[in-house]
Amino acid sequence: MSMTLTETRPVDGAGPAVETLASRVRRFAEEDPYRVCMREKRFGIWQDITWADYWDRIELVAHALWALGVRPGDRVAVHAENRPEWLYADVGTVAIRGITMGLYPTNPAPEVAYLLQDSGSRVLIAEDQEQVDKALAVVDDCPDLEWIVYVEPRGVREYDHPKLLSWEQFLLRGREHRAQDPELLTRVALGARDEDVVTLIYTSGTTGPPKGAMLTNGNVSFAIEVLVHGGGLFDPPAGPDDVTLSYLPLCHVAERAATVWNNAGAGVTVHFAESIETVQANLKEVQPTLFFAVPRIWEKIAAGIQIRAFSASPLKKLNFRLWMAAAAWIGRERVANDGEHTWATRLVYAVGYPFLYRALRDRIGMRKVRAAGSGAAPIAPEVLQFFLGIGVPILEIYGMTENAAIATANRRGRVRLGTVGEPQPGTELRIDEATGEILTRHPGNFVGYWDKPDATAETLDAEGWLHTGDVGEWVDGTHVRIVDRLKDIIITAGGKNISPSEIENHLKTSPFVKEAVVIGDRRAYLTVLVGIELDTVADWAARRRIAYTTYRDLTERPEVLKLVQGVVAATNERFARVEQLRKFRMIPKELDHEDGELTATQKVKRSSLYAMFDHLIEDMYANRQDHAGGDLVTVHATAGYGGDGDDAAPAPTSAADTGAEG
Repeated sequence: MSMTLTETRPVDGAGPAVETLASRVRRFAEEDPYRVCMREKRFGIWQDITWADYWDRIELVAHALWALGVRPGDRVAVHAENRPEWLYADVGTVAIRGITMGLYPTNPAPEVAYLLQDSGSRVLIAEDQEQVDKALAVVDDCPDLEWIVYVEPRGVREYDHPKLLSWEQFLLRGREHRAQDPELLTRVALGARDEDVVTLIYTSGTTGPPKGAMLTNGNVSFAIEVLVHGGGLFDPPAGPDDVTLSYLPLCHVAERAATVWNNAGAGVTVHFAESIETVQANLKEVQPTLFFAVPRIWEKIAAGIQIRAFSASPLKKLNFRLWMAAAAWIGRERVANDGEHTWATRLVYAVGYPFLYRALRDRIGMRKVRAAGSGAAPIAPEVLQFFLGIGVPILEIYGMTENAAIATANRRGRVRLGTVGEPQPGTELRIDEATGEILTRHPGNFVGYWDKPDATAETLDAEGWLHTGDVGEWVDGTHVRIVDRLKDIIITAGGKNISPSEIENHLKTSPFVKEAVVIGDRRAYLTVLVGIELDTVADWAARRRIAYTTYRDLTERPEVLKLVQGVVAATNERFARVEQLRKFRMIPKELDHEDGELTATQKVKRSSLYAMFDHLIEDMYANRQDHAGGDLVTVHATAGYGGDGDDAAPAPTSAADTGAEG
């Protein structure tokens, strides 16, 4: 398949210029200046931002950056939650042919230092006191950093540092410079090229220091054309009547595409969530028509539905069980029908709509969703089937930073659950015969890692093929199934190749399981570390009057151990004997980014987890005589008991036969 992209477009009649995010926004501002393009909530009220407002702020930011000495090719860092200023900074930097680099709000000071140093950022736009404090703590180690612009003055206005500048002072400089040189942006735009790098998006760093993937104007334009117009994700295509909610970190390629690129490319109206904690409430208020989420969000929404059902009145529980049973049937039938309704499922859904589905979708903020996506990590098919049953059409998609989030997607009427869909338009995709690795080639492939030519050569070969690091296989010759990360494939002591993510995802379909990490490389059998979903398990325990004090204490309750043991046993029933889990241990704490257990995108750092909970892992492989020579193996549900010193003692155990292979 191929696709023709618009390579040039006049800017104010000044001559040909490459299409950029800035030129796209400018065109919307000229054609429909008073239409709302964004909303943010202030003082409990959603405030409108028009296209004219948006472009005005972009101009001021661009002129201000120029006044501070930023020139084409210079890097501008943004360290903030999702808010309009993030977009002003991003597109304003592009307008002067600079390069944006985003930091996760959760990045601790050492990671801030690394990212600022590695990118050589000259200006940092920091949201508030927390982010300013991190920057000031490492500013002496970042010689390229010349300015720190803070957006929220609370707690910072009394700081005295020569590199600090308030957002108001910053915009004032932009206003003054615009008055002196109003044609600056038009002149700079004439020099724009497809090969201009516009952003550095740093990888999650699961196996080493993050690397800055360089995406160009051409990469972004290709992604916009595919996502908005050519990918079949939206039917009809996304447009100004569509509404989205922005809440995932904007420094991640998925949210950058969903928020910045879709907004500039299709004119969708973006609403900024107040915080990650208020996403559910904001969803209910906004009722988006398009919604993208990572699997963790979909799993949490599904678990939340179960929690609310547990606490309902007897009559409501009966109604819920009746129509959720119908939804389960609807989901199965839709899966068998390529994701579409049959006449029978449509009829049953229509009958159940006023009894449950309408109120349920309204409660979770999905009543108006016409297209939803899941990506950035594998998701269990059961979760997608659950949402299909209640009427939320989630399409699983696949892409990565290095190919501008463009690789494959399921399409309406051609959905294959358990796959990430078909190659996107304009995308060449092949699977390496020797390793099973997925390779992609298209105009969205990045140009390399910032200042890391060796790493670039390992990922992008001489023929332009991007080596994704993911193992995949074809399904029906058209759809791609992700097996696992190449580096995560487990090879047991018996020589069996096993995908841990498939087992982990099945475990996480339980509303009681938040994290699951399968162990077994070069081992005789598989085991797993399990982290509970605190909200769900706490609610379950409260209804059974099970007393506990802390997260750790809850994981050590015998009843909770038996609960998780049941989840493990049920998962084992779905897999071949060699893939079944012999034992598990409870992770005694909630995993945290700042403790080095998770990346900023909430992906588990397996090597860190192995090191931190090595005693739990080794305990699962001790005393093998208790299962030698038999087909039925005891699964010991011993809670984690390390990390607090020698006086820590193991919790009570419970056991059950699971039928795992001897």
